[in-house]
Amino acid sequence: MNGRKFLLDNVVWILIIVFSLLAGVLNPFFLSEGNLQNVLVQATTLGVLVLAVSFTLLIGEIDLSVIGNLVFSGMIGAYAMQEYGAHWTVAVAVTVLTGTLIGAVNGYFVSYMRMNSLIATLAMGLFLQGAVLGATQARTLVIADEGYGYIGSATIGTWPIMPVALFVIYLAAHVVLAYSAWGRNLYATGGNRRAAHAAGINVRRVRLSAFAAAGFLAGLAGFLYASYLGGVSVTVGSTTLLYAVAAPVIGGVSLLGGRGRVLGMLGGTLLITVIQTGLQLINVSAYYIQMIGGAMILLAIAVDAFRVRGEEQESV
Repeated sequence: MNGRKFLLDNVVWILIIVFSLLAGVLNPFFLSEGNLQNVLVQATTLGVLVLAVSFTLLIGEIDLSVIGNLVFSGMIGAYAMQEYGAHWTVAVAVTVLTGTLIGAVNGYFVSYMRMNSLIATLAMGLFLQGAVLGATQARTLVIADEGYGYIGSATIGTWPIMPVALFVIYLAAHVVLAYSAWGRNLYATGGNRRAAHAAGINVRRVRLSAFAAAGFLAGLAGFLYASYLGGVSVTVGSTTLLYAVAAPVIGGVSLLGGRGRVLGMLGGTLLITVIQTGLQLINVSAYYIQMIGGAMILLAIAVDAFRVRGEEQESV
C-alpha cells in the first residue's frame, strides 16, 4: 500500500523522466541545454497560473478566470505606461493589483454570495477576455519599455533569468502554504469546511483570500507573459486554461480540496511543458495536440480518483 501511495504521489516525476528519455531518443536535441532553457521559459507563465488555480483547488473551489485575468491585468498595466506615462515599476504594481482585485471580486461572489465557483469564474473570464478584445480591437499592445521587458529577455551568461522568477515564486508559495497560519487554514478549509469553522477559522474570509491570492498570481503571470512577449495579446492559447487546471491535479492537488504539495504543482507544470515541447520536436501533427491534451486531463482525473480511493480504503 505504501508503494502504491508513493507511486501515485510521484507519478508526475516518473512521467517526466519517461517522456524525456523517449523524446530524447526520437530527437536528441530534446535533451540539449538549449531545449532545457526553452522548456523552463515556456513553463514560467503556465507555472504561475497553475499556482493560481491550485490555491482555489486547495479550498475545494476552482478559478477559471485566470486567463482572462492575465490578459486584462496585463492590458491595464500596458495602458498605464502608454496612456499615462507611468514608470514600468508602477505599471507592474498596477498589473498585479488589478489581478488581485479581480480575484477578490471572484472570492466575494463565491464566499459571500454563494455562487458556484466554476460558473462564476468562467463568466468572469469570458467577460474579461471580451473586454480586452473590445478595448484593443484584437490588436497586440506593444510594450517598448526595456525595464518592463527585462525579466522576459535578460540572461545570466547563456541562461535566461525568467525561470528564476518561477522558482522564486514556487519557493515563496511553499513557505506560505507549509509554514504560515493562512496556509494551514487553506488546507483545513478545503479538507472539512464545517470542522474548520468549528475550530474558529473564518471560513468565508479564508475562501475570499484564496481567490484574491489566485488573482494576485494571475496578475503576476500577466506581467511575466507581457515581459516575455514584449506586449499584451489576447491570443493566449485556448488550451492554456485546461493545462492550468490539469497540471496541479496531475501533480497531486485534490479536486475535492484539502490536499496538494507545491512540488507536485511544479511537477505537473513541467510535465505538460515537456510533453508539448517534445511533441513539437518529434513532429507530431498539430491536429493531434488537442487530442493529447484531452488525454492528459483524463489522466489527471484518473490519478486523482485512484488517490481518493486509496485514502478511503486506508481509512476503513
